[in-house]
Amino acid sequence: MHAVPFCCSVLGVKVWNFLHFPQTNKSFQCNNVVCLCEALLRQHICHIRRGNLCSITTLSPVPFYTLPAHTPTLFVSLSVSVSLFILSPLSLSLSLFSLSLSTFSSLSLFLSNLSSLSLSLSLYATFPYSALARCGIRHPKPSPFFGNMFLFRQGFFGVHTDLIHKYGRVCGYYLGRRPVVVVADPDMLRQIMVKDFSTFPNRMTIRSATKPMSDCLLMLRNEHWKRVRSILTPSFSAAKMKEMGPLINMATDTLLTNLLGHVESAESFDIHRCFGCFTMDVIASVAFGTQVDSQKDPDDPFVHHAQKFFSFSFFRPIMFVFIAFPFLAPLARVIPNKRRDEMNNFFINCIQKIIRQRDEQPVEERRRDFLQLMLDTRSTKECVPLEHFDVVNHADELAHTHDSGEQENGGAGSHESPNRRSVQTQKRMMSEDEIVGQAFVFFLAGYETSSNTLAFTCYLLALHPECQSKLQAEVDDFFTRYDSPDYTNVQDLKYLDMVISEALRLYPPGFRFARDVDEDCMVNGQFLPKGATLEIPAGYLHYDPEYWPEPEKFIPERFTAEAKASRHPFVYLPFGAGPRSCVGMRLAQLEIKMALVHVFRKFNIVASTDTKVPLELKSHTTLGPKNGIYVKITKRETEGEPGKHKVSLT
Repeated sequence: MHAVPFCCSVLGVKVWNFLHFPQTNKSFQCNNVVCLCEALLRQHICHIRRGNLCSITTLSPVPFYTLPAHTPTLFVSLSVSVSLFILSPLSLSLSLFSLSLSTFSSLSLFLSNLSSLSLSLSLYATFPYSALARCGIRHPKPSPFFGNMFLFRQGFFGVHTDLIHKYGRVCGYYLGRRPVVVVADPDMLRQIMVKDFSTFPNRMTIRSATKPMSDCLLMLRNEHWKRVRSILTPSFSAAKMKEMGPLINMATDTLLTNLLGHVESAESFDIHRCFGCFTMDVIASVAFGTQVDSQKDPDDPFVHHAQKFFSFSFFRPIMFVFIAFPFLAPLARVIPNKRRDEMNNFFINCIQKIIRQRDEQPVEERRRDFLQLMLDTRSTKECVPLEHFDVVNHADELAHTHDSGEQENGGAGSHESPNRRSVQTQKRMMSEDEIVGQAFVFFLAGYETSSNTLAFTCYLLALHPECQSKLQAEVDDFFTRYDSPDYTNVQDLKYLDMVISEALRLYPPGFRFARDVDEDCMVNGQFLPKGATLEIPAGYLHYDPEYWPEPEKFIPERFTAEAKASRHPFVYLPFGAGPRSCVGMRLAQLEIKMALVHVFRKFNIVASTDTKVPLELKSHTTLGPKNGIYVKITKRETEGEPGKHKVSLT
């Protein structure tokens, strides 16, 4: 027997055994078949890299197997092509085709192999599209190779609503070959994000990520993520946020100057662009420790490279290839990409240069920013355990409160084991690559989300002048008691907090987030297969009429203390929930509140003929305005007088 059909038979028998004989469940069977194919593929790729296109004869040096008598003859030929095509159809088809021409003298045998290769390509295109149906999860019919990804050409925001209305609160779709389970049931989400977190600790894997992105908190997995998050969480405590106020105020001064220019022009302008420049300045200052004035100098190198990053489009031809053939995704890390490499190198070099400068400076001269807080972790070695990662529910603050209480009680906790203490000692410091990665993700997560929230809030207040007047009254009263906003005193602005919360409900920048299913499991009676991705549609939940009466309306009073206490906590998720919630939530809220306090102390935001109602939105990555947000701005005649502006929240 020639080596090629010999290998075909060996692999065919193995695949047949996996599929024919019962295992624990169907998901297990398919996973084993895929693992077998991956092993063969890895060997084959090694030969292809060496230029040995016909070296498939060396791939399976195993003893001869005899096929079961009842095994269809076609299966032997087909199974190897399926197994080979399942991960690398193009290169392996060329290899087998050349072998067929040189080795098989029989035309019928050649045609048989050619037809089996064609059939295997068809099977590759449709093979994974039974995973959701086997779990009883309803979904739209997928297309070969690409699944349902073309549903999202206009974005994800509205499509989630359509899917849930048609297929139910637990439904699905295929992103290429990846099964995605959309979960819009609040009780299931509580299980997934908090109670059963150990089963779903990781965000969706992106195999094409390169440094510094691959080192950031969003991309890290399992124990690596847990270690970095435990070190990073104390840097975002309320106490540390107080140090960020002066840096934000500096950028706010420039913002007010720019807005005054639009007052003088008396014309409509894109306030989203204006806030984009402001948040760029804040992020550069707070995260990267560098002073940038993008509001005055849009050609600054920092601004130029940042805009390159955010011009990314999901629907590019190369992305179609990686979606259809996910085993090729790691090649994206090594394929030359001048645009990507130039951008990555700029930010890496920028941060590394600042780190070296800080290390050479005396302690008292070091700038108090996020980068310095991370560098300080190298000497303090403070970290917190997993149960205190949930910033949204202030679990991290409970860790510090508990630790302080122990010290005040004469060190009562000093005899406890390190695992039981709320604040622990690092096992290993963050590396420089990890510090660079966190600074980068801080920029990534904080730029668009904050600028979009600021712009959406002003848009809503322009359309609801009665709410704007109520907010201005609260701001005027605030300035009778304080000279300027800081982390502590902005907590007194209850109506401002309600306005921002309602804006985040209607327009959540982070309107979807995902978790990988690392093992087969049951959640509230629903089977979830290993290898699937869970998608949490926060945007849909924020409009769910079961929990939000008249969900399309802007009603800040939805967020009074009484209203929040009576509502299911997992129907409002602008910053996620559980240990993997947004670590930078406090800083984002501080930046937004400080900017709005200054803006509405000085100005009125009014709708103009250029103001779009409703807004056109883009939602391929974050949720943002598609074509800007155009409004007019006027200067307030008075900033209020003491004692005349008490605000009722009822």
